[in-house]
Amino acid sequence: MIVVAPDKFKGTLSGAEVAAIVASSLRAARPDEKVVELPLADGGQGSVDLAVRAGFEEMHVWVTGPLGTPVHARYARLAETAVVEMALAAGLDLLPLAPDKLTAMTASTHGVGVLLEHALAFNPARIVLGVGGSATTDGGAGLAAALGARIRTASGADISPGAAGLVEVATVDFGPMIDRLAGVEVIIASDVDNPLLGPHGAAPVFGPQKGADPATVEVMQRNLAHWARKVATATGNGLATMPGSGAAGGIGLPLLATGTARITSGADLMMELAGFDRLSPNASMVVVGEGSLDSQSLRGKGPIRVAEQAKKDGATVIAVVGRNELSAEELRSSPIDRVYAMTDLEPDIEVCLDQPHAVLTKLASRVAANESGATRQRSTSSNESARR
Repeated sequence: MIVVAPDKFKGTLSGAEVAAIVASSLRAARPDEKVVELPLADGGQGSVDLAVRAGFEEMHVWVTGPLGTPVHARYARLAETAVVEMALAAGLDLLPLAPDKLTAMTASTHGVGVLLEHALAFNPARIVLGVGGSATTDGGAGLAAALGARIRTASGADISPGAAGLVEVATVDFGPMIDRLAGVEVIIASDVDNPLLGPHGAAPVFGPQKGADPATVEVMQRNLAHWARKVATATGNGLATMPGSGAAGGIGLPLLATGTARITSGADLMMELAGFDRLSPNASMVVVGEGSLDSQSLRGKGPIRVAEQAKKDGATVIAVVGRNELSAEELRSSPIDRVYAMTDLEPDIEVCLDQPHAVLTKLASRVAANESGATRQRSTSSNESARR
């Protein structure tokens, strides 16, 4: 059995689209072998879709988007469990234009808190909050306020939205938020292990992706540090250097510091939800994938976690990606056996982005040809030379 379990190719193809294209070529090349499509997520975009494929009911609501305008969002519900995806309320894809330093400083997680409020109305025992793909770097202040936390300026007013408002924080009372979440197990499913502050923190690592220039990153870092101090004073927990506290612009900080949530590997949680653990022991090959395989992938991203589990179960692991930025040494120490990148076929990244279906279809045919029959055990390389 072959399990095709890719994540999304961000901005171009969903995990389901990638899985369908790759699986089609593998079925044609290996008609006698069962090929299972199991598109995965790691807590970021696609988490609600994964839950729905697993049998959850899709719920539709309107919330405030990252810049305060209404957006249509979704979450998933099954029995006493809800799956909430922050990107559907505060994601980069919800910005009306390309991100810039203004949106980087003002985007808020308030809508994520509103989405959680909708989920709480059904009295769940457990809420999985998938974080990733965010436009925000507000340290979760917007989310906390939407759940009742009182975050005030020195004059007693509400702070401004986004990272810009964090420097205004004078007093914090998390009591109403704690009461609202009492009795609910909140699990933050994170796709990275970055801390809130420091060189690998939310601002320097993810700020540029959200439109921040170097000067804005510095301001973000200072404002997040101020907010972290206020949170530590209010809760007695200084978590600014905790692994994962910087995920999605630090959205989980108030929840983690108040003890109303715990953080876990989003990839592991989503693999469990999708039933990967039941398929992997019977798979001869597992195909993983994402848009960019890079050093950030090695910090807990879904494809690497899937690959690690597959290797433990004895499967050959193939990665199909948009582009591969890992060195040969990094690949040798990874659980991936071979990598195929769209940029192997089409070096112009703009063509790959504009014509993802066409380029990936050609690449999938190459994967199927190289990995079928007598050539299945051949040591092909990433970028067809990864393992040499």
